[in-house]
Amino acid sequence: MSAIGLKKVLVTGLNSYIGTSFKKWVEKHHESKAILVETIDIKSEGWKEKDFSVYDVVYHVAGIAHIKETTLNTSLYFKVNRDLTIELAQKAKNSGVKQFIFLSSMSVYGVENGIIFRDTVPNPQSSYGISKLQAEEQIMKLKDDKFKVATVRPPMVYGENCKGNYPRLASFALKFPVFPDVNNKRSMIYIDNLSNFVSLLINDEAEGVYTPQNKEYVNTSELVRNISDIHGKRVKIIKSFNIIINFLVNKSSTLNKMFGDLIYDSNISSYKSEYCVVDFKESVKRSEGYGE
Repeated sequence: MSAIGLKKVLVTGLNSYIGTSFKKWVEKHHESKAILVETIDIKSEGWKEKDFSVYDVVYHVAGIAHIKETTLNTSLYFKVNRDLTIELAQKAKNSGVKQFIFLSSMSVYGVENGIIFRDTVPNPQSSYGISKLQAEEQIMKLKDDKFKVATVRPPMVYGENCKGNYPRLASFALKFPVFPDVNNKRSMIYIDNLSNFVSLLINDEAEGVYTPQNKEYVNTSELVRNISDIHGKRVKIIKSFNIIINFLVNKSSTLNKMFGDLIYDSNISSYKSEYCVVDFKESVKRSEGYGE
């Protein structure tokens, strides 16, 4: 174990967006709080020979996401998102690591439209969500007084150079002069807010299930307008497409992710509200390469 006052954290996923962003965040903001972050590649078998006993925390972010699910890659989701997670957690516990933090997903709830409450029972519908939930269930069985397990179920994570729906919307905002005027709400979390949240979990040696999100729900049309404004472009938000959009939202998973409602109830994310250090407008500026 590390010296008193120093938390040594091993992040899985050498080039992962969330893992590398967390390392940068800690190096920039946590000099006085004595958190030291190292990353490791777990794509090969080499990690099995790694000495975990020198770490206080393993933050497991590596996994499969952002690829289209098919019958051919179903087994891969379970091999990587479930089995590898269990292996890592077991090794961490056997090595005397104090805390294991697992990056799960909002997808474990299986909700595509609506509100997720504190008592909403997970019911995943995709291989991604099922594999994440099964991993959660198994690693929770490992926890005891000396080995704490924290599971983080973020909504859509965004930031500069991220993957997923955010860059698609940003591209749309800069290419097209019009966009539907939708009145939706989405839970999202800016990468720095997530990184700060995880640093608080580490400082507190916390355990349990967490659902961090930005303080503000995001409206898709407002997001597109903000992106356009930042780049000095004008996008016209119009209601003409709304009837078509409303009709197609329930028929298209992609459109539902863009225009449907999907939020965590505000009361579900009450752990240390100060973790949100960047507000929505500033987060969009930073995501587009402006600001800090």
